[in-house]
Amino acid sequence: MRRTARRRWGADVRGRTPWTRGRALAVLAVLSAALLVFHSAVPNVVGRLGSALEAFLPWLGLAVPVLLVSALVRRSFTALVAALLPAAAWAGLFGGLLLPADRGAHDITAVQHNVSDENRDPTGTARALIDSAPDLVALEELTPSALPAYEAALAAGYPYHAVEGTVGLWSRHPLNDVRRVDIRPAGIGEGWNRGLRCGVRTPRGEIAVYVAHLPSVRFRASGFGSGPRDESARLLGAAVAAEELERVILLGDLNSTVDDRGLAPLTSRLSAPRRGLALSWPAAVPVARIDQVLTRSATAAEVWTLPATGSDHLPVAARIRLDAS
Repeated sequence: MRRTARRRWGADVRGRTPWTRGRALAVLAVLSAALLVFHSAVPNVVGRLGSALEAFLPWLGLAVPVLLVSALVRRSFTALVAALLPAAAWAGLFGGLLLPADRGAHDITAVQHNVSDENRDPTGTARALIDSAPDLVALEELTPSALPAYEAALAAGYPYHAVEGTVGLWSRHPLNDVRRVDIRPAGIGEGWNRGLRCGVRTPRGEIAVYVAHLPSVRFRASGFGSGPRDESARLLGAAVAAEELERVILLGDLNSTVDDRGLAPLTSRLSAPRRGLALSWPAAVPVARIDQVLTRSATAAEVWTLPATGSDHLPVAARIRLDAS
């Protein structure tokens, strides 16, 4: 047995050793690690390839087990060692999200949910969200026909609410200074209204809560169609930058992950949750968290998904600690 193992991991008939075999696999491993670490260097000039890569960046980690198995099949020490590079890169970027969350004291629990304009059970959806006992509930894709059902189901626990266009916020705490946030990209009609800002009077002081639904992206023959989404993100980022209250919570369907450079106007000003992958879309087989909870002068200590509702998105919940004002 030992001699057989030595022969298998020794030189082959061509004289190649475990250190000289598998060089192509090693190159692929190095390239995978480079894409993970230097994804921002991938240009967006043609087809917005950079944004397309970043929208699904965590899935590059699947290259690691493929490379490891291939290295074992090829009996290559070089490929095995090289496969550690993308493994380390992935762990550095996303490993922290998998660590146990800090379940210490928090000030606010928030739920963010794109309820879908095709949802056939708005009352059931609202009740499912209530089960997680949030302080704030942000909803997108509210339709005129479904809105009364959400209002009725949420009224008892959330006496304060505001709706602008197709987005709304329900709160246990009083709201003030409610206003529409104009995030409409050029070329979209006047009736398009997907941004809302509310002041929320919490026991820890007033905070600004934004609810937003950025335009969808599409994969087309010309590439990753994220132009309107990116423009809307810039408008929302400018509104957040101008916000006078220091503590800000943004709840919304931003139609991409926080790694996507198209959301840089927001992610450069707001912090993402520290723990939890919380893949939220599509609900049937989630591959990305495009429903976001971002904060300023506050910490989203943990984010997780709630059970499926009648929507094509999963609800996302977060425990938030507010910084001292």
